[in-house]
Amino acid sequence: MNTNPDSSSAIRNQDGRLPFLTIYLRKMLGSRRTAPLSAPSWKELLVSWFGAFSGIGVVAVLTLVYNMPMIVSSFGASALLIYGLPDAPLAQPRNVIGGHIISAICGVTVYALCGLTWWSAALAASLAILLMLLTRTAHPPGGATALGAVLARVSPMYILTPVALGATLLVLVGLITNNLLPERKYPKYWL
Repeated sequence: MNTNPDSSSAIRNQDGRLPFLTIYLRKMLGSRRTAPLSAPSWKELLVSWFGAFSGIGVVAVLTLVYNMPMIVSSFGASALLIYGLPDAPLAQPRNVIGGHIISAICGVTVYALCGLTWWSAALAASLAILLMLLTRTAHPPGGATALGAVLARVSPMYILTPVALGATLLVLVGLITNNLLPERKYPKYWL
């Protein structure tokens, strides 16, 4: 049996090329993984857990004890990047802080101009993605920050607190916890 995906001549065009739809759908099959999945060491796991607990803990304490709005749900995903994958470009301070602030601005602006609709929610998230990519501050949780701004009907203060101040605190805790291990260095770069 021939398993070569390009061997079926029955679906080829007269010029020998596969139709666009066939090529498009075959991309969805993916490829075989070429590198094995590796797990972090127990020390790295412990530092990642400690960092996430400490970072989210700091913003949660400020939110709950001192009645300062410092936390948004997208910070949970930021914690995974900052403390679990500190070498990733998307976990660097520029991306974390810049991505969240840009996304908060998008969400607040879209809500102020358009209110809460299905398309304003989509517009806020997609505009945040576009601007993060253009400014090279991509941080995936930022999409949720923009979306949350519209869904929660926030005021412009949302940009400063909880978003800017909370993201900065997460990065500061990352500086302390990620550098506890000699093999870790955080950040890799600031700008």
